[in-house]
Order: sequence, then C-alpha cells, then structure tokens
Amino acid sequence: MNKIFSTLFCICISIASFSAYSQASESPVKTIPALDVQRYLGTWYEIAKYPNWFQRKCVSNTKAVYSPRADGTLKVLNSCKTVDGEVVDAEGTARQVGSKDSPKLEVRFAPAWLSFIPLVWGDYWVIDLDPQYQVAVVSDSRREYLWILSRTPQLDKKVYEDTLQRIQAQQFDVRKLELTTQTSSPKN
Repeated sequence: MNKIFSTLFCICISIASFSAYSQASESPVKTIPALDVQRYLGTWYEIAKYPNWFQRKCVSNTKAVYSPRADGTLKVLNSCKTVDGEVVDAEGTARQVGSKDSPKLEVRFAPAWLSFIPLVWGDYWVIDLDPQYQVAVVSDSRREYLWILSRTPQLDKKVYEDTLQRIQAQQFDVRKLELTTQTSSPKN
C-alpha cells in the first residue's frame, strides 16, 4: 500500500510540476510599451542570440542596419562574417504591426512577390529597450528566437547582466544564448 501511495504521490508531483511549467511557459511575451521607429533606425550589433538555422554560417561581426523606405516600411540589411572570412548579407523588409508606435514588427527576407503569404513574415518584437535606444532585446511571440543588440560592438558587462535578468523575468532561458564575436570597429 505504501509503495502504491508513494508511486501515486510521485506521479501527482510530476504532473503538478509539468502543469506549472507549462502554464509558466505559456504566459505571453511582453513587449515594451511603445517604439519610436525613427530613433530605432541605424546600426545594431548582435551581442548574443538563440542559435537558429538562418544564421548557421555566421561566426562573427553580425549586425543589422535599419533604414526608412518611401512606402513607410523599413529596409533591413543584416550582415555577418563566415568561417571563410567572407562577409555575407541579407536584405529584408520590416513593417510595424498596429499603431505607429507599436513595438511589434514583422520582418520578411523572402522576395517581394511572396509578401502576400503570411508565412514569409516573422515576428520581430522589441521586448526590452533602454531609454537612450542603445541596447535592445528582440524576440517573437513564441520565444523561439532571441537577440540582444547594442549600438556598439561590445556591451558593458553590468548592462549585459541586467539585461539577462530582465529577459529571465520574461521566462526566457538565458542558458541558450550564444555570445556573438565582434571584431569590427563601429565604422565597419
């Protein structure tokens, strides 16, 4: 009888733990309240990221440059250095979702003629941003992607640690973050 009780107790604890974990991981990702896109424009250096398939060739100097387009969208120019020392880039388009100060954007790197297909657009949600627009954290609605970005190629250790704490408070697994090597100067 005690063996059955202890087995049932372990199963109940396991179910409760899994249920609590599932509920915690299902809480919605929170964005910043508002984004001034004009202040966000310019160059952002990747400090860390969740590894992903589309950046698998990038080994260093990953950055993104955002600039306005006449149609109200943004040009996104991502670049990085490969293991061969080659600089590769990818040009995309970003658009805000919702109001003009929405921190929720969508990004597309597929050809323009495919832009009518919802699946070619990916979430680009600004979830953390300092008041000076110098350090940003970007994710998606499902916590599959995560980038820590900075206006400079290196980030102060204290600023990075504080950023990690805020990300953890949003239930992101910071152990999955991969630091990005930045060997370029801000002019490159």
